[in-house]
Amino acid sequence: MSFNKILWLCGVMALATPFQVPPAMAAAPATADFHLNRSTYDVLGWARATQGGKGGRILRVTNLNESGPGSFRAAVEAEGPRIVVFEVGGVIDLDSASIRIKNPFLTIAGQTAPSPGITFIKGEFNIATHDVIVQHIMVRTGEAGHPKKSGWEADGLSANGAYNVIVDHCSFSWATDENLSASGPRFKGADITEWRQNTSHNITYSHNLVYEGLAKSTHGKGEHSKGGLIHDNATGILLYANLYASNEERNALFKGGVHAAEINSMIYNPGQKAVHYNLIAHEWETHPFETGMITLIGNVYRQGPDTVTATPLFSLGGDGDVSLYMRDNIAVDPYGTPVAQTGRYTTGSAKIIKAQTPYIPEDMPIIPAARLEDEIYESVGARPWDRDDVDFKILSDVAEGRGEIIDSETQNYYGYPKYQRTDAPFVEADWNLDDMSPRAGWASLYTKSHPKH
Repeated sequence: MSFNKILWLCGVMALATPFQVPPAMAAAPATADFHLNRSTYDVLGWARATQGGKGGRILRVTNLNESGPGSFRAAVEAEGPRIVVFEVGGVIDLDSASIRIKNPFLTIAGQTAPSPGITFIKGEFNIATHDVIVQHIMVRTGEAGHPKKSGWEADGLSANGAYNVIVDHCSFSWATDENLSASGPRFKGADITEWRQNTSHNITYSHNLVYEGLAKSTHGKGEHSKGGLIHDNATGILLYANLYASNEERNALFKGGVHAAEINSMIYNPGQKAVHYNLIAHEWETHPFETGMITLIGNVYRQGPDTVTATPLFSLGGDGDVSLYMRDNIAVDPYGTPVAQTGRYTTGSAKIIKAQTPYIPEDMPIIPAARLEDEIYESVGARPWDRDDVDFKILSDVAEGRGEIIDSETQNYYGYPKYQRTDAPFVEADWNLDDMSPRAGWASLYTKSHPKH
């Protein structure tokens, strides 16, 4: 049976429930009856208060222009609660510009686009507000024609001083800075309480594909293949069921004082670091160090062709201590032999403090690590019912132990996509506007994309 057919069958069998808070669970047990969702956000984390554009205007994207009437940018820059839907599919070329989301109460529903969905190239997303939900889009940043080391330093998507944000079932690749991050000012305010309030907090990144951050590319510092950075003092950060592939490091990097959980994610073929924590003393200047709080549960780390042999699952660097809770994580070399779960990469004074209880949000369902690879290929990334060739290939490479860290999008077999524009009207009656799920059930999207089945 083909991989495409397996994906379709799994999608049909896994009817997604409408948006709801999962039932309460004690101490985040691994649950035999919970499965990774293939279409919609089912785990909210500390961002559970996020409203997105619920109850707001329906704004229709009717063209693939970078800006102007009917464009995606115009819809995002509008004010007030709004749900962005798509009556067009194809590629939006940002031409080295950024999409800056600065007005709150926004839902971006990429699932409404006709096949092949919406891919953004040659630009980045920045969220600098609150109550934002982003689903089922593809962001492929790339070098955008800039020379090596020229200072073109673009993320895929970054939350910057944002809160109550959910980014779910999206695909990010070829960033020249980080693919998917949460950041903001370190020390804005009088004390640690205000620092945490004024930087990114209550962020959930779930079911995303995060891969092939560009290494020796356009970043001014040179090598910069990075999965994701969670910046100093960010709190309430949940990384859930994401797949990181062929990023040199930062899968993710948690910096000083961060409170975060990485759960049921898969990390494949990092270069020198998989997950790591680092409070850098000179960046903190005279401010007192804060102990970080990190939980890792149910993750799978597989070394690949580019991974330095001794690289552990979790590495500690710098000078600040971290309280670390780990349970049921798998870490293996390319042949399935276990490798170290923890290690360090500097000789600073930082210590790992073994936590007795996890830092996790309430109602946190978790699948056992042993089941993760059986489910994550079918659930992760944008539009699992209608995968494009680029995402399909990276999943195949991970499954087969292939792939490599690259320096330019041109080294990917496909490079920037060149899809033909498609058009289809958005029919409001076909969608549950509270959570932008199809009224006919998510399985209807799989059937529509594979009519012969």
